[in-house]
Parts: sequence; structure tokens; C-alpha cells
Amino acid sequence: MNYLELKTWNSEHSSVWREIVSRFGQSDYDNADRRAVHMATLKAEWEAKAYARSRATEYPTIASQLDDLYHNGIDGWKTTVKAIKDKYPKE
Repeated sequence: MNYLELKTWNSEHSSVWREIVSRFGQSDYDNADRRAVHMATLKAEWEAKAYARSRATEYPTIASQLDDLYHNGIDGWKTTVKAIKDKYPKE
């Protein structure tokens, strides 16, 4: 799991550790001051993607979207998707 996929922020989740170590190295994670700075950065990135997590839970399944395309055409499918995008706009 990627830290951006967490439903609620959890600084103790292994994906946060993996992201810090992969970007900055184990020594930055071991240093409490640097770790705090990096966690704040990751949390800000996570908060900025709230719209994407909200959209993901609302989109119909791929099978439903394909069925929508078949029955209602591209314009019908776009209407369905646009409603969700409008409900959770990008910042």
C-alpha cells in the first residue's frame, strides 16, 4: 500500500516509513528531527490528495462503467463521471 492510499493518516504505517527511507534514506528516518520534517511533508501530500481518495470510493466499478458506455454512449458515461468529479474537485 502507498501512503497516499491510507484512508486515515497514520504516521506509524509502514508505507510512511518506506516512503521516507526510499526518498531520503534510513539515516533521515532514524534522526527524529528530520523524520518529523519528512512526515509533515508526506502528510501535506496526503491531504492534498483527499479528492482522489474520495473519488475512488464513489466511482462505479469498471464493469458498471463499461455497461454505462454500452447503454448510454460516451456522453452518458461522461455525465456519470463528471458528477463525481464535480462533487470532489481538484484543489
